[in-house]
Amino acid sequence: MYIYTGLTTGPHWVPVPRKVDEHMFITFGIGLEQCINPGPGRCVVLNSRLSANMNNESFVLPKGRGFSLLEAFYKNISGVYTKDFPNQPPFEFNYTDPSLANVNPSDPLAFAPKSTKVKTLKFNSTVEIVLQNTAILGTENHPIHIHGFNFHVLAQGFGNYNASRDEPKFNFFNPQMRNTISVPVGGWAVVRFQANNPGIWLVHCHLETHLPWGLAMAFEVENGPTLGTTVPPPPANLPKC
Repeated sequence: MYIYTGLTTGPHWVPVPRKVDEHMFITFGIGLEQCINPGPGRCVVLNSRLSANMNNESFVLPKGRGFSLLEAFYKNISGVYTKDFPNQPPFEFNYTDPSLANVNPSDPLAFAPKSTKVKTLKFNSTVEIVLQNTAILGTENHPIHIHGFNFHVLAQGFGNYNASRDEPKFNFFNPQMRNTISVPVGGWAVVRFQANNPGIWLVHCHLETHLPWGLAMAFEVENGPTLGTTVPPPPANLPKC
């Protein structure tokens, strides 16, 4: 485990929020695109193109409805996305086991369904995320970017995150503030932010190929109590999708 520090005397420093409302554990990495499930615990690959995922959900932008995520949020249009992005991965396993680089394509761990799922956050809630790299088909350094927010980097390390070991070492005094975190190869990072910016905000890997492969999700941050904390209407000349 290692910790980078920030400049607490800087003009834009914000103290770390201490009360956490939402805890998330997000695994991410590379997998395969499609399979069918002919029986319990089995998966037959139909298309072995590479895919990517977060918490075993491979993100795709909405298609066919003619609405963006933000427009669907503003107009309360159903059917464009769902609000069930999971707080944890569906499977617990040794996330950074080197043998996963040679995972059998029939293993369910190699496949993630395509979806357009978001996680809904109350306005001004505090979110803590453990970002856990996986070794499926190989480990990489993934720069994870959160749109719309800066976050505090509380800790980083190699291997699997262990709350009982790593949480007592969190840096609450002078952590760095960023909007992108380079999660270590075969490692993890813990970030915390306050959801005080309403709207739809994409979270994704900044490697050029990984975003279209599906290494992404989105936050739906609800409107706040005032006009200044509410998503404004789109301009009259907004281009259509």
